[in-house]
Amino acid sequence: MDNPFQIISEAFQPDYRVNLSIQGLDGTIMLTLSNDGGMVAKRMISPAQRNDPKRLQRLIDSIKFGIAIERGDSALEMLAAMTESNKRPLLAQAAGNAWQTAPAAASAAGL
Repeated sequence: MDNPFQIISEAFQPDYRVNLSIQGLDGTIMLTLSNDGGMVAKRMISPAQRNDPKRLQRLIDSIKFGIAIERGDSALEMLAAMTESNKRPLLAQAAGNAWQTAPAAASAAGL
C-alpha cells in the first residue's frame, strides 16, 4: 500500500497547506487544511481510516465535498461526479475550484 500520509497530502496540494499531527497514542491524526484565508477544514483520521485504501479515499472525497459545499458549488453535480464511476478514485478530476467531471457526470445521470 502507498503511504497514506503522502496520499492525503497529494489529494489536497497545491490548493491547500496540509498539516498532519498525531493526536493520540492509538495513532489518530488530525488533518488541518488551510490557505491564505485561514483554516479551511479540520478532520480527525483514525488508524482504521488511514490504513484502509477504500476508507481513506472516501474520507478524502468527503472532505473535498464538504469544502465544495462551503464554497457554494452545486451539490447535485458533485454527487453525480462522485457516483459516476467506482473504477477510479472519486473526485480525482476535481481541481481547484473547478469540478471538471461534474457537467459530464450530471448529463450522464440525467441531471
